[in-house]
Amino acid sequence: MIHINNVMKRFISLNIRLLVIIVGFMLISTDNHGQILVTNPSFEDEPADATTPQGWHPCDHMTTPDIFPGVWGVYNEPSEGNTYVGIITRENGTYEQFGQRLSSKFKKGQCYRTSIDLAHSIIYSGYNKPIQVRIYLGSSKCDKNQLIFESPIIKSMKWSTHLIEFVPNAEHEFFIIQAHYSDEPFNHKGNILLDNLKPFIVCGNT
Repeated sequence: MIHINNVMKRFISLNIRLLVIIVGFMLISTDNHGQILVTNPSFEDEPADATTPQGWHPCDHMTTPDIFPGVWGVYNEPSEGNTYVGIITRENGTYEQFGQRLSSKFKKGQCYRTSIDLAHSIIYSGYNKPIQVRIYLGSSKCDKNQLIFESPIIKSMKWSTHLIEFVPNAEHEFFIIQAHYSDEPFNHKGNILLDNLKPFIVCGNT
């Protein structure tokens, strides 16, 4: 009787493990087909200047964002979580940009959508003018192959959510965020704040 009970326990344990594995594969499959995940989408990290949040990488020297609130006189409240990032443009035409490698590649020709929250800080250590953000896809680190979003000039300190909808022209897997004001060689000293980036989902999915 004891032997039969032990066999039954092993049988039940084995089936539970098998069920967990099957459910795990189903979740992974659903995730890969339904959305592309972003690492640290609300830019959570310790507030600091010239620092890229965990999960993100800088693109070139002197292009790192700042993590707020609490530095450069920026004290706006986050729209999600505890922190957010800010990026700037400079008078010499240079700008800050950063990005990351996503959880999987976009499918060429498939419509995707996401959204991001944007705001402006009236004080940013002299980089106080309003600017916009450009968002690109690429096939390698910091490769800006396809422009998928260009915001309006953001003047408000209040967060606003901006929908991004696009169709990839290739199987890109890198995502790049760039501060922008003008394509002219001389620019102005401005800032834009970013928070609450959503996962990329296939258009029509909820």
